Amino acid sequence: MRTVFLDRETFPADMDLAPPGAAADWTIYDRTDPGEVAERLKGAVAAITNKVPLKRETIEALPDLKMISVAATGYDVIDIAACRDHGIAVSNVRGYAVNTVPEHTFALILALRRSIVGYREDVLAGEWEKAGQFCFFTHPIKDLAGSRIGIVGEGAIGQAVAAIARGFGMEPVFAAHKGVEGMGPLYTPFEEMLETSDVITLHCPLTPRTRDTLAMPEFRAMKRKPLIVNTARGGLVNEADAVRALEEGLIGGLGFDVLTTEPPEADNPLYRAAGRPDVILTPHVAWASREAMAEVWRQTTEAIDAFAAGAPVRTLTGAAS
Repeated sequence: MRTVFLDRETFPADMDLAPPGAAADWTIYDRTDPGEVAERLKGAVAAITNKVPLKRETIEALPDLKMISVAATGYDVIDIAACRDHGIAVSNVRGYAVNTVPEHTFALILALRRSIVGYREDVLAGEWEKAGQFCFFTHPIKDLAGSRIGIVGEGAIGQAVAAIARGFGMEPVFAAHKGVEGMGPLYTPFEEMLETSDVITLHCPLTPRTRDTLAMPEFRAMKRKPLIVNTARGGLVNEADAVRALEEGLIGGLGFDVLTTEPPEADNPLYRAAGRPDVILTPHVAWASREAMAEVWRQTTEAIDAFAAGAPVRTLTGAAS
């Protein structure tokens, strides 16, 4: 079965990615521009993509294509309706990030809460030698124990974040969905979460309803100047408003692993604040522990082999071989 991987560079170069067992004809491209997709998939029965889009016009130009395996959980790069119309099975990967994203989330929280970046920069700048004491205090340090963490998103990753938070002695609360009333006693009203949290972390998908979940009205409602952490999707937090809120002292710091446009544009407002000791930007790598990436690839190739065997798994279209 001719199988083509369109964007190998979305995995580290030194990571061994064995081809699917069903891929008798196996072709890899490091990266693929949208205009190259149709030509590169010509004659292919199966395609692997992480971030390369497959839109309707491309799909309609590929009569041999029968299966797409998305090497990610999010599948917004695929025109699912077009695939369904043309009998193309689409599978994604699921549940691989339940350790790596929560751990990265807490790496950001701990570094910000204890001002690790600021102190590292001061040490490198020679401030310790000049201090005249065994230590110095140029940045605030706060414990996690006894603080409240507001979690937006109650799925597996949000639940794992809550479990880690309890281990640090924090009080985790799950925010009711913004603008939704009466979600039950397991949820804290969204407005109350804003007012009472010391840390707010986002773990929900980006949809028209969740876009700008946090923007200036929400920042102005925050009473405890919380840290804002986003390891979910760019666009959940209004980036320009977040920088403004930081500059106005409404929040205590920003830890972002995802941005609205990736790679970011040079004029992204977060770059204006990126040099501050209370801001940490990482390049969408919260998902990328070696263990998690190995599981992503296992599920990606499993989906192709399962399709070839006539038993598709994790399908998004309901199409069968």
